[in-house]
Order: sequence, then C-alpha cells, then structure tokens
Amino acid sequence: MDARTSRVHVSLAVNDYDHVRDLCTGAVPVTGVTLTALNHPVEEIFFRFARHREWEVSELSMAKYCALRGSGDDSLTAIPIFPSRLFRHSAIFIRADGPVDDPAALRGGRIGIPEWSQTATVYARELLESDYGVRPEDVTWVQAGTNEPGRVEGIPLKPPAGIRIEPRPDTTLNDLLVAGDLDAVIAAHPPRDGTRLRRLFDDPEAVERAYFARTGIFPIMHVIVLRSDLHSRHPWVAMNLMTAFEEAKRRSLDRALEMNASRIPVPWQAAHTERARHLFGDDFWPYGIDANRTTLEAFLGMCRRQGITPNPLTAEDLFAPEVHDHYRI
Repeated sequence: MDARTSRVHVSLAVNDYDHVRDLCTGAVPVTGVTLTALNHPVEEIFFRFARHREWEVSELSMAKYCALRGSGDDSLTAIPIFPSRLFRHSAIFIRADGPVDDPAALRGGRIGIPEWSQTATVYARELLESDYGVRPEDVTWVQAGTNEPGRVEGIPLKPPAGIRIEPRPDTTLNDLLVAGDLDAVIAAHPPRDGTRLRRLFDDPEAVERAYFARTGIFPIMHVIVLRSDLHSRHPWVAMNLMTAFEEAKRRSLDRALEMNASRIPVPWQAAHTERARHLFGDDFWPYGIDANRTTLEAFLGMCRRQGITPNPLTAEDLFAPEVHDHYRI
C-alpha cells in the first residue's frame, strides 16, 4: 500500500491481447490500484506462476485452475474474465494422408497430447466422444511436448479408470506424428511440420460455427486469477479489476467494429466482426458468470468426467464471492 495515495500496488501477468491492452497501458485505470502489468507469452506465464506465484494476479489455464479448486486448493481465486477463447476442432492435427473429416477413424488409435490437463485437450477429447463416438478409453494417449522434448504434466492428476497415458519426454508430438507413431495430435500450439501435417477438419471454422449453434458452448481457455493473500487483504480489488477488464474489452470491441478506419490490420476485419456479432450477439466476448454459464457448466462436467477435478464444482465455486453478481441501475 502506498501511504501517500492509499492505493494498493498489484502486479499482473497477461499476454498482450488487444482487449486487455488499455488496462495494461493505464489508459483504463483500476480504481484504488497502482498496476504493474507484465506481458509475457502464455506458456511462460503459466510456468512461472504455477511454480513460483511471482505476481499477485495472473492469466492461467482454465483446466489447471479447475484442477486446483477441485482438489481443495484455495491458494487462488478467480474473476470471470476470460482473455483467451478458442474453439478446438481446429486443434486436432493429422498427417497429410490421414483421415480428413473422419474423426471416428481415430477410434482405437494413438493420439498425442502435450498434457492431459491442457484446456484445449479437455475440450477436444469431449467433442471427439460426444460428437464422433471416440471415447477416451478407446485411445492410447501419448504425452510429450508438441515441438520440444521434455514436457511433463504441469500438475499431479489421476486419470479415470481405463485411460492409458504413455509419457514420452524423450521426443516430440510433431516427430511422432510425422513418423507414423501417432494417428493424431491435439495441441493448442500447432505442430511445426506444417508441410506434412494438416488439421483433421478441412474447414474447421464451419464445424466450429455449427458446434456453437448447436451447443451454445464458446470454449474458455484462460481465466484471470488472484493470489489468495491479495484477495484476503483487499477483497474489493476483485470487482475493481473486473470493471477495468470490462472497459478495456469494450474499447477493443469498438476498434474491431470500426468501419471508418482499419484499426486492426486484417482485410475485412469489420465484416468478420459483424458476422461474429450476428452469431454470438452484441457482446460476442462475454465476461461474467451468468453470461457464460452454459460454457462453464459444460466445461466443469468435462473436467469431472476426465479426472481433471477430483471433486464436483459449480460455476460459483470458481470465483471470488464479490463478483458473483453486479449492481444494476
């Protein structure tokens, strides 16, 4: 606490997203807080925060956070701010001569994953089972780094009975897939050998749009968490942070919809954004519990079935009590 200004000093680590940039630069202040914002790649953030808790507020893998909460770990609490969301049909890779648009062909095969508890793999395993009949117990799962050897599970876990996981710290998923030792790889970060590998779905966006229209699930990858020592000392910081994240996002969405000038250097950016708004609604990147209840409850069910969370959780169990609701005018 700065005695001269009565402001709490808070450090935050988050990737350099357009929808958080105005918060990180100070263009959107956090009431009562002096914020030190650190931009790092998400892999570095997760690694350093999971092991050393180097900052008070951090972006974190949704699955790993749920795993901690489900095991009774209360060293962190979250606010319903979701900086990264991605559909994961596009995260399933095969060889160029593999079964394009035929996920059922993976039944009985060998599928590589960077970690069982990686959020992208949780969503992909669920959609393979629910939509294409590829049950997790019908697959041999091979765990390794996607493009670098030596990766291991980030948190202790006990997969459900019947699940076979083969660790391969000596090699990479990319090399195993190219060599024919795997039938597919599920990974948030694509394998590097793009000339010999391809996505399982030829037009993943079309499949993902149909998936959302059918299920209402807009997959959440990452969440913002607070160390419990900060939250216990200053519980008001949770809502003040959430308010600032909301305002930074609002400004970013306005930039994405700008028709008069190209605020984001992507051809037809405003038209792409308009199509997203037509499918998802006016707030097409929602924060908060209620606006995301369908996705949150679906994901918690996936985590429970896949052994990520040893104990059942509700959406409210994940978040600081102060952000469960919001005032209305």
